[in-house]
Amino acid sequence: MKYHHRSSLTYKVQIKHVPLLLQDPPGGGRVFSGIQPTGVPHLGNYLGALENWVALQNRYPSVLYSIVDLHSITQPQDPTQLRTNILDMAASLLACGVDPERAILFQQSKVSEHAELSWILGCLTSMPRLRHLPQWKMKSKLKNEGSVGLYTYPVLQAADILLYKAAHVPVGEDQVQHLELAQDLARIFNNNYGDLFPEPSALLSSTRKVKSLRDPSAKMSKSDPQTMATITVTDPPDDIALKIRRAVTDFTSEVTFDPETRPGVSNLVTIHAAMATISVEEAVSQARGLDTGAYKKLVTEAVIQRLTPIREEIERLRSERAHLEAVLARGNGRARELAAPVLGEVRQRLGFC
Repeated sequence: MKYHHRSSLTYKVQIKHVPLLLQDPPGGGRVFSGIQPTGVPHLGNYLGALENWVALQNRYPSVLYSIVDLHSITQPQDPTQLRTNILDMAASLLACGVDPERAILFQQSKVSEHAELSWILGCLTSMPRLRHLPQWKMKSKLKNEGSVGLYTYPVLQAADILLYKAAHVPVGEDQVQHLELAQDLARIFNNNYGDLFPEPSALLSSTRKVKSLRDPSAKMSKSDPQTMATITVTDPPDDIALKIRRAVTDFTSEVTFDPETRPGVSNLVTIHAAMATISVEEAVSQARGLDTGAYKKLVTEAVIQRLTPIREEIERLRSERAHLEAVLARGNGRARELAAPVLGEVRQRLGFC
């Protein structure tokens, strides 16, 4: 892992790899994670994050999952569509197995303490420190400019985590440097005002990244302009079959797992193994004697079988708007109960009260 130079403090992010679906005894400390309200998740979201969220809520005594709508407005949003997307994401999380009795599921903007702590932490953050972070470097480069919100996005992420004194944060590898900032800010605040925040550690899922079906060198993404590149969890069976049938492979008919030289086929093996809850080696073994065309049918069956009950549950929940709003309202209240005393302590230490 590479680390950018940082002024002031430098230390490595603590990382734990968390295999999915392990029946470990409950761990200690609080877990926090968030997801932007981009509508329904895609297959990469489900396997890379949401499946792990369900496992974590069964292993840790205190878990918070936030629909981070404040983060979403770093890009222009249609207000009507954003309202729909928030509820669609809530429905998707519930359908994927997030249990609001075991985890606090809430809407970020409904807990005003996030924004206030973000401002306070921003006053402890240097501009050179933020310029090195991948969110700004990637998105500002694409547009040749970026908003102040995009620039300070990682500070709000740090506030999300520290506000609940979270000890563990499930993240993708591309977010590790942002978690380093949260660790930095916890230490800086503690050094200046006395110990208050634990330094959160990263929980990295053992699930491999799901790649685009049309360009296996890139991650699967909802923003991909190629409609055949991404499977959403609400895709009907015919659409799933078509997308997998058109997935990029190569001119070798045998199915093997070699991400470096055969990324397209290897991506299908990764999807098959994850959706069928088997190892990559077992997936390759099941493909023995099949060419890639026949193997795509096997992958399609595994994906459809896994996603069909999720799609049906999302469709049911979408028709129960009042229920979704009630789930979020209850989660918002529970989140505020945890956030308010922490921010109160921050205010007192700063001399605000």
